[in-house]
Amino acid sequence: MPQLTLLSDAGVLSAVELNDVPGYSPPHGPLRSRVAYAAAHVVPKTWADNTPGQPAEIDWDATLDFRRAVYSWGLGVADAMDTAQRNMGLDAAATRDLIARSAQVAREEGGSVVVGVNTDHIDADRISLDEVIDAYKEQLHFTEDQGAGPVLMASRHLARAAASAQDYRRVYQEVLAAATTPVVLHWLGTAFDPVLEGYFGSDDWRAASDVLVEIIDENADKVAGVKMSLLDAASEVSVRERLPEGVRMFTGDDFNYVGLIGGQDVPEATQPQRNPDSTRQHSDALLGAFAAITPVASAAIQALDAGDPSRYLEILGPTEQLSRQIFAAPTFYYKTGVAFLAWLNGHQPAFQMVGGLHSARSLPHLSRIIELANSSRALEQPELAAARWHGMLRHNGVDVPGAIA
Repeated sequence: MPQLTLLSDAGVLSAVELNDVPGYSPPHGPLRSRVAYAAAHVVPKTWADNTPGQPAEIDWDATLDFRRAVYSWGLGVADAMDTAQRNMGLDAAATRDLIARSAQVAREEGGSVVVGVNTDHIDADRISLDEVIDAYKEQLHFTEDQGAGPVLMASRHLARAAASAQDYRRVYQEVLAAATTPVVLHWLGTAFDPVLEGYFGSDDWRAASDVLVEIIDENADKVAGVKMSLLDAASEVSVRERLPEGVRMFTGDDFNYVGLIGGQDVPEATQPQRNPDSTRQHSDALLGAFAAITPVASAAIQALDAGDPSRYLEILGPTEQLSRQIFAAPTFYYKTGVAFLAWLNGHQPAFQMVGGLHSARSLPHLSRIIELANSSRALEQPELAAARWHGMLRHNGVDVPGAIA
């Protein structure tokens, strides 16, 4: 059997058996038991100046083909969010272009797309609350004009300007009042962006979640859901069980998504402590991890569609260790692992990222990613992945004798 060469933190080589193609099949129609979005990344032109501080030059063919691949597996696309390198290489002009192009592809493919709405087109670090509101509205109306669903992202500007929980209530109230279609709210934790410390007016998630739930309760007709990315299952379940009827919880927890999505369909040992009076039994999904494991995620949700929670766990359970490696601290560099797997799986011609971010993880870190992708059946073309990885090792001066060329 073909072998996959691995590189340890100490520079020691080892080999494991390369698994066969997993053999998952796309669904015949939309996924039914869960709403699932893969937060997609962007692919730069290989020959562009992909160095820190340079404007993003996007390979639109590869970038949009990746979104078509996501739709073919029955998932929706969450675009122009942190996975697409917003605030880490993707500038405002490229973000607007991405939103418009992605919305067009969604129409062509009959897929569902939601996109990030933020205040990050404003260059100044500090602006007033009124300017935060105006900036949010500008991006919100652009998104609505493109026909995409808005995800109201956590704003660095708001985090700096807000002096109290009431400031958050005011900003969200005014922005939601201006929305012409229901939006998804996004609570991004400090592991992803340290600037967002104290978001919703408190460093304690319980107090902050009270503010979030109050905002939703007061604007329930304008809120389609909330995406939580605190990497804390208990906080997500707590908020999920307090949401008004019709408002979805989209898990953004790339560490604990298997149990959160499975809900009561999975063994009790995998669940955080629950409120026994709650009728909410699971989270839906809006995950960067699902961009790295799209066929596996689709196959797992198809198993739930078929009423087979054991098969769901069998398929998706092993991917959580892979996701934890991709999202390991410093978590905000997780995008490197997502792009690495996209390259291994043949979705982009080179392991390149805007802003030079492909250099943000070490070879041993990437080695562990491909090892876990192999064991969790997330390599879509195993021999191509092995050949690309072995070539990367050789390019970096690591001799890989007898490996797949």
